[in-house]
Amino acid sequence: MAMTLRLTEEENRQLDELATVEGRSKQEIVRLALADRWSRLHKEQQLSDALERVLPRYRGLLERLGST
Repeated sequence: MAMTLRLTEEENRQLDELATVEGRSKQEIVRLALADRWSRLHKEQQLSDALERVLPRYRGLLERLGST
């Protein structure tokens, strides 16, 4: 699906500079940024899920360690 991306002049300048420095198209830079952000969000959710499972099991130990 096509999308029009509206950027400020400064954002467009930054995107141009990134594309030039990396030798990529502006479209590719935006796609890579989206993929990177999506990946970080997914990893944050995985960490949150793991902590929800693990912390209750070790809560007592963590409290004892924290009080020393």
